[in-house]
Amino acid sequence: MRTTLMIISALLILIVLLQQAKATDGANIITGGNSDLFKDRKERGSELFMTRVTVILGTAFFIICLIMSFE
Repeated sequence: MRTTLMIISALLILIVLLQQAKATDGANIITGGNSDLFKDRKERGSELFMTRVTVILGTAFFIICLIMSFE
């Protein structure tokens, strides 16, 4: 169980680091960027895939941690 948790943890870190950064309003104040152009843009292709994989790995990590806490 611990080995599976370590593998999921490593994959989750890797997937999160590979995702593109999404600027927030606080970051726009510092950089002066204007994200209104792509405000209503939907995720497609690899962005959607990466988001779904992140959700799946995060959920699996959470469930395994809960199971391990009751052992």
